[in-house]
Amino acid sequence: MRRSPLPTRVCVTCGRSFTWRKKWARDWDSVLHCSKACRSHPVRDRDRSIEKTVIDMLRGRGPSDSICLTDVARRIDPENWKSGLEPVRRAVRRLVDQERVVMMQGRRVVDPDRARGSFQIRLVRD
Repeated sequence: MRRSPLPTRVCVTCGRSFTWRKKWARDWDSVLHCSKACRSHPVRDRDRSIEKTVIDMLRGRGPSDSICLTDVARRIDPENWKSGLEPVRRAVRRLVDQERVVMMQGRRVVDPDRARGSFQIRLVRD
């Protein structure tokens, strides 16, 4: 007998998918975060400004053009851009969940949960 797949959600903080757990059985409808770390670091104004920067940078280019993760990090903080990579990754994953952008590796759209390393970001085509 095959089990039915467990329900999944997307974390509102990091944008990663997470799967139902037995400990959440009573309050699954109210679970928004994948971990204690995400629960203790909610999305703030700085995170929303990163999302806005990504969208603004993409709108300033052609409809099929893309930008690199590092381009966004360098725009936000040119001196310490490497430390800004993870907040940019989280912002991009949230935008993917909102279906505003897609993540690409080697001209292929990739699932944000599977993407490793550098990736390109492109606006969703209408």
